Amino acid sequence: MAAATLEEIRRRLRWFADEHAATISPLYSHLAGYAADDDEIAGLLTAADSTAADATLLFAAVARVLQAEPFHELTIYYPSLGGSYGPDGGTWPLFRTFVLEHADRIRELIATRVTQTNEVRRAALLYPAVSIAAKQAGKPVGLLEVGTSAGLLLGIDTFAYRYQTEQAGQLAAGPARSPVGLHCALALAPGATLPSIPRRLATAAKIGLDNRPVDLADEEQYAWLEACIWPDQPERLRLFGAAALAQRKSPPELVAGDAVTDLPTVAARVPAEVPLVVVTSNVLWLLDEDRRRAFLSALAALAADRPLWWVSHEGYRAALELLLPDRADLRPGTGEQTFGVLGLVRWSDGKSDATALARTAWHGERMEWLT
Repeated sequence: MAAATLEEIRRRLRWFADEHAATISPLYSHLAGYAADDDEIAGLLTAADSTAADATLLFAAVARVLQAEPFHELTIYYPSLGGSYGPDGGTWPLFRTFVLEHADRIRELIATRVTQTNEVRRAALLYPAVSIAAKQAGKPVGLLEVGTSAGLLLGIDTFAYRYQTEQAGQLAAGPARSPVGLHCALALAPGATLPSIPRRLATAAKIGLDNRPVDLADEEQYAWLEACIWPDQPERLRLFGAAALAQRKSPPELVAGDAVTDLPTVAARVPAEVPLVVVTSNVLWLLDEDRRRAFLSALAALAADRPLWWVSHEGYRAALELLLPDRADLRPGTGEQTFGVLGLVRWSDGKSDATALARTAWHGERMEWLT
């Protein structure tokens, strides 16, 4: 296992504070900014594999340890644990003291875990793209989510959606009485038109692939996923709980395996006559460029034998840049907040047809439709 250098870790923490979390998590932006200048705290991430040594892993490990001490003073800054204070002059000193007092346990979690989120709101981003693939397929589709974690996004066809638009008011989709209701602001880029969002998405099969699939019946694994949710965004925690409860009625099949080498075997579990939609959401950044290319090659090989679509919600560099190079509009500009890119890829006669559908907020709260 190769470890990231302290210099690289500090750079990642600074980027997280200034660009990724700045407008969506005051608590984590505040803490990451201080951690970037603190070698003792930042140095804990050297226990992780280089690709996983990220601010979110540090904060998830701290949150997991804090869950076990719900009356600790630090919880006043964690709304997910009942706190109501925003970041102030006392936040960092209290956080730093807590982390150093529990450094061994936190380092152990960092060394043995990876950030695993089942951000349910991302289903609102994926739904229009999967619906386009299903319409092109002309029949119910099979879903194969790579990097599925606990598989909650495989419930995409069971959630209720409300898309708020300037042009057409609120667009509704999904089962109206679903226990999981998702809201997403849907804006249009210049020249774009609103996507056609069907009321229903028909699926014929569901399966998830992950190198560490999560069993939500296991209390420790469940608690880790909760710890990965940013504490000053309690709505995310509520939706996670609602989706996890709903999943118990019809749990999907989850398979432990590699995203590249085990993809063909897992895909074969979906009947050959069922059009296959492979889904990735905030996963490919964990792979280096060679592995990303290998993943695309594996998809192309599958597409040679059956109808196949790939719906991706990733950063541009992690996914669509390999198929749609030189798209400056899909890269954040200087000083611009980072964003995700929703993509749809279909293969025909061995050639890929890739489309960037939308720019998105990372956690599913809004997107800007491009096509």
